[in-house]
Amino acid sequence: MRFLWIIILVAFANCKSAKNQERHGSSNEQASKNNDTLMNKPLDFSAGPHVIIYKTRKDYNDKVPVLLNEEKTKIISYPGVKDVFYNGKLAIPTSLSDGFLLDNRGIGKNVAFLKITYEEYSKLEEPPSTSEMMNMIIDKEPLTEMYDCGNRYQYKDIPDDLNRIISNKQLNRFNKIAGE
Repeated sequence: MRFLWIIILVAFANCKSAKNQERHGSSNEQASKNNDTLMNKPLDFSAGPHVIIYKTRKDYNDKVPVLLNEEKTKIISYPGVKDVFYNGKLAIPTSLSDGFLLDNRGIGKNVAFLKITYEEYSKLEEPPSTSEMMNMIIDKEPLTEMYDCGNRYQYKDIPDDLNRIISNKQLNRFNKIAGE
């Protein structure tokens, strides 16, 4: 009897799935439709992990970021030596169109960069002390622009989708965090 109920439940789930596919189209069609509508619909800024893009005054791409307090006198957040990885690779930002960078580490408007590279940092036994890190800061005001691009889950291919928005000069769709 239990086996019969399992078969009925599986059959019901498959029927429902097929109906949804009929109603909404195949997953490839849906993804293409989502991609096209991303350019025209309002962006999602709901709770969840957000996408951050930014530009810096100089090339700090391989330098470890830390977050400072509002007065920029104290480090309030820094990565552990294993936290400089994202999806198994060093969390170096992804290059985008027009000199923008996609954050893969978790920076904010009060970011500063250390003179140590991601690779060097990842080989340390433990992070330097915050006072040592304060002495390693190479720029306390590195940002020229920073944008919150909304919830990460609204994008099919984050770099491609962002490049399309940047190339179409639609930065006004994002929430500006820092910059002129």
